[in-house]
Amino acid sequence: MSEGLAFARLVHALHTTLDSLPDARKGKNTQYTMRDAALGAFAVFFTQSPSFLAYQRTMQQAKGRSNAATLFGLEHIPCDNQLRTLLDPVDPAQLFPLFDVIYDALDRAGHVAGFRTFAGQLLIALDGTEYFSSQEIHCARCSQRTHRPGHVTYVHQVITPVIVAPGNPAVIALPPALITPQDGHEKQDCEQVAAKRWLESHAGRYAHVTILGDDLYCKQPFCELVLSHGFNFILVCKPESHKTLYEWIDGLAAAGDLHQFAIRRWNGRFHERYTYRYANDVPLRDGEDALFVNWCELTITKTTDGTILYHNAFATKHDIARNTVEIIVQAGRARWKIEHENTNILKTKGDSS
Repeated sequence: MSEGLAFARLVHALHTTLDSLPDARKGKNTQYTMRDAALGAFAVFFTQSPSFLAYQRTMQQAKGRSNAATLFGLEHIPCDNQLRTLLDPVDPAQLFPLFDVIYDALDRAGHVAGFRTFAGQLLIALDGTEYFSSQEIHCARCSQRTHRPGHVTYVHQVITPVIVAPGNPAVIALPPALITPQDGHEKQDCEQVAAKRWLESHAGRYAHVTILGDDLYCKQPFCELVLSHGFNFILVCKPESHKTLYEWIDGLAAAGDLHQFAIRRWNGRFHERYTYRYANDVPLRDGEDALFVNWCELTITKTTDGTILYHNAFATKHDIARNTVEIIVQAGRARWKIEHENTNILKTKGDSS
């Protein structure tokens, strides 16, 4: 393991970041430092134990030292209420530099290179997730969802970009983007706008990148922004939201000009048929200023009865040919890893909200 990824080095980087957290206290009661408060919260997530702090306080009283002190250098263990009082005023963005520290360490150790796929591309998947919801508790940073009877649900949402690779069970988490009301904006914030902010803030750190996302992102303004940063994209492209594009696809198919081929594969239990269709230079939307993209589709069926097991289509600026369409589709399908290997892990193995 690289020296930069040694546990002690990572803890030191954590301490450095936490020492810079702003302290909103104005009185003289500063028994607990901001570092201790943040380390206490981090330890709860790290050990996935909500009773961790109480147990550590008991251990420290009985033995004079706790695991939290040994592992993370936590000097004084605050209680849960003290944690909330100290940390609630802190902007989460204060912790985002840690993502860059870990990414740089992984890059120096050669692990990021292992995530590069075709043409040396680094696949960054974007997706939003909700981590708080209530019809009673809310704050100024909440987004609102109004229901028909007049009820309002207050939510906190975030985009959690991750680096993914087909066949790789691991992901690399990147700095998130909070979906929250923005100062000076009358419209409510949304996932696509937050994704645009993320690109503007972080795109300069990465090279040879392809952005992955669902149909929500497959809109011309977002695609053009991705291209303006020197990136490419592979985005889910559905017929109901891209009528002009699919009119072209239907026209090409009727004229016999739509590329298509099928491959028979054994999945360990039965044979499947992978049917690929693709076309280059089709308009993403109507209008003279339409962005022309390349389109591909995969349908997986049972060879015995034709049951459809999987169907999806993608828009990209990568050139599509018979020898590239499979790897492009594999890359597009890897976006699901943001759910399975990242968001679900946070929600079931650490995100206690």
